[in-house]
Amino acid sequence: MSPRTPRSSDDAALESGQRRATINDIARLSGVSKKTVSRVINRSPSVRPETREKIDAVIAKYGYAPDPQARGLAFRRSFLIGLIYDNPNPQYVVNMQLGLLDGMRGSGYELVVHPCDRGSTTLVPDIRAFIERQKLFGVVLTPSVSEDEGVAEMLRETGCEYVRVASLAVDTAEHMIVTMDRHGGMLAGKRLAELGHRRLGFVSGPATFRSSHERREGFEEGLKAHGAILAPEFVAEGAYTFESGLAAASRLLAMTPRPTAIFAGNDEMAAGVLHAARKAGLSVPEDLSVIGFDDFQIASRVWPPLTTIRAPTREVGRLAAERLIGSLGDEALDPRSRQTTLVERESTAPPKG
Repeated sequence: MSPRTPRSSDDAALESGQRRATINDIARLSGVSKKTVSRVINRSPSVRPETREKIDAVIAKYGYAPDPQARGLAFRRSFLIGLIYDNPNPQYVVNMQLGLLDGMRGSGYELVVHPCDRGSTTLVPDIRAFIERQKLFGVVLTPSVSEDEGVAEMLRETGCEYVRVASLAVDTAEHMIVTMDRHGGMLAGKRLAELGHRRLGFVSGPATFRSSHERREGFEEGLKAHGAILAPEFVAEGAYTFESGLAAASRLLAMTPRPTAIFAGNDEMAAGVLHAARKAGLSVPEDLSVIGFDDFQIASRVWPPLTTIRAPTREVGRLAAERLIGSLGDEALDPRSRQTTLVERESTAPPKG
């Protein structure tokens, strides 16, 4: 009986999972060259179907996954995508990440995240340094950094691929995923006016976010279509946080007469409105109706559960990733893939009397 060769020992280690497969292992076990394996991994059309099937079977058997950084060195580019955000709502960031990962699945790309401060005087050089340090293939920009033209200009200068997520078109179509914030605001205004509310309050997001303006303008459109208006004195600016919603609603509810309904620019602030109502001795929805925006987890977990506007943040993330890596079809042109909808729960009712 001949002694075991180094090759059989290596194969045994692979079989048992004691050693990770390399591209050289896949080439050897498939009986092809390393270059042919690389072509299969990168979906080159120059590989014969039967060869591709054989290599794919070996890859699947041994769970081989190419290293993104190594692939970047080999092809003079990275297989890393960056998510750049300046958003005070952590659930938005989580949902956006999940959507990006949905869109990148099976592509070989990996995600890295980079929080930033749009108000920083070093915003542009900081983002540029992040891109160069990670050797990124491209980036997805979310509000409000997506609305910064200085950042977009730097990306164009450096040749970095990018997609901007924003509530209105601020770039050419190939660099944009436009969300439906104005439509969502309109749905909120329409619903509260239909219920009969005429003294209406609005807690906005930060003025630096275009989404704040889009949601307010949509809200006013929805009210106007049903014979109601938003009085300027019933508008209070928040910061898309629970604390700011609480503070803004406390000011509105201290007014005489006070609003009978409040639309908050996101669910975090709407939760703050509920807390302010309880502190003021008011019952929701009997004394005050409340509508939020986003339909994140908090909306169904507060009491009473929030009527809100559902924004498909995860779906938007998927579309952004697919646009960035070039796999997005005509669905991005169909507004139904990005549509906002009203979710009725228990925080709204007609006003008393």
